[in-house]
This record gives sequence, C-alpha cells and structure tokens, in this order.
Amino acid sequence: MRILLTNDDGVAAPGLILLAEIAAALSDDVWVVAPAEDQSGAGHSLTLSRPLRLRKVGERRFAVTGTPTDAVLMALGELMKEHKPDLILSGINRGANLAEDVTYSGTVSAAMESALAGIPAIALSQATSRDDMGNAVPFDTARAWASRVLAPLIETRMAAGTLVNVNFPACPADAVKGVRICRQGRRDYGRAEVVKRTDPRGFNYYWFGLGPAQASPAHDSDLEAIADGFVSVTPLHLDMTHEASLANLRRHFDQA
Repeated sequence: MRILLTNDDGVAAPGLILLAEIAAALSDDVWVVAPAEDQSGAGHSLTLSRPLRLRKVGERRFAVTGTPTDAVLMALGELMKEHKPDLILSGINRGANLAEDVTYSGTVSAAMESALAGIPAIALSQATSRDDMGNAVPFDTARAWASRVLAPLIETRMAAGTLVNVNFPACPADAVKGVRICRQGRRDYGRAEVVKRTDPRGFNYYWFGLGPAQASPAHDSDLEAIADGFVSVTPLHLDMTHEASLANLRRHFDQA
C-alpha cells in the first residue's frame, strides 16, 4: 500500500513526524509532501498567482511553497503521477478540527482534495486544552490511539466523494473512553476576534484570534464526543447541495 502524508502545520511539524512513524507501521511505501511553512486556516485554497517551489528534504519527503491543497496536487500531478497513492493521511493537526472548523482547516481540505481525486483520505487532529499551546501541544493521545482508529478505517471501503475526519480528545491516552462515530457539530458563531495592535512606527496592524467557544454540543456530534473523552470519527462528503431546498427554489423559478 502506497501512502501519501500531508498537513497544514508544515513539513517539520511534530504531528506530521508522528504520523510518519504511525504510517511506517502500516506500509513500507510512505511519502510526505507538505507545505514548507505553517498554512493553518488556509482552507481549500489553491495558489494561482505565483509559482510554486518544490524542495526535497529527505527520502520520499518534499516541501511545497504553498497550501495543503497545492501539496496534494503537486504529489499527484508531479511526484507520484506514475504511481498514485492508495491512501492519503492528513495531519496530525495541532488542535482539533471540529464542527465548522472543517471549512477553514487546511488539514481537512487536503483530505477533500484527495477525495476529489478519488483516493481514500483521512484527516487527523489532536485537540488541545488551550488554544495558545503552540509546539507544546502533547500528541500522546494521538500516538496511542491513531493506529487503533486507522486500522478499521483503512479496511472500510469509502463511498466516492467522501473522507473521514478524526479528532483525538485533549485528555491522557489512558483516559480516552473509546471511539465514537458521530456527526459534524455546529457551534454558535461569534468565536472570531480581531486583535488590534500598533507597530513601532505608529501604524495599526491586526491579528485574527479565537475567543471562548460558544458551543452547545448536540447529541451525537463531534463536539460532544470530544467533550465526553472519545475519539471522534466523522464521515464527510463533498456534495454540499442542500437537497431539501431544491424543490422550494424550483417553484420560485417555475422549474419542474
């Protein structure tokens, strides 16, 4: 089995290094193609206005000066075009990707790009107890549980146009209660904060920050699963059509 690894935290991120160790136990044909630098929050963006650079940083290990989507496309269209991967794993992200996070996440978007290419894809993320932990994020729970979660997922035939989003809770590995298959949750919007500061020359600059989550975890959601100490496993699909609205909109436009 040929496995491609990528992420959005960058090619040198601890979570990707851990994922490479885990993948090595599954296959002896593991490739890494990831952004050269941190691309957190890049979503499914694609670089079109500037050229990309590709740099070899190790055996079957490459850095791309672009987004996670760029990295997947570079792998499939250049580095691995003669022999495509059988599976793409994205992560292990520093911080959870739950609820509406999946719309911002470069980690999940890399898996989406894989699904678009018809290749089974799994995104993996490690939840944190605080948002400001940086490289101090502990991956012990992901290390202990990743293989147990991946093994059955790899054996499961995924429907076309789908991917799987996995999150590990922010608790000690031996405190995890198990694995819960669940829906994508939804938080109350309003978490984003604009942080205004002034540089030494007197000009304003801004950071986007994250305020306290306004979460009301629904039953059977990924938010609830993580809050309860479970590994959350959520199947996602690429077709975002809201089927229930089709008939109503057709009436407005006199379409049968």
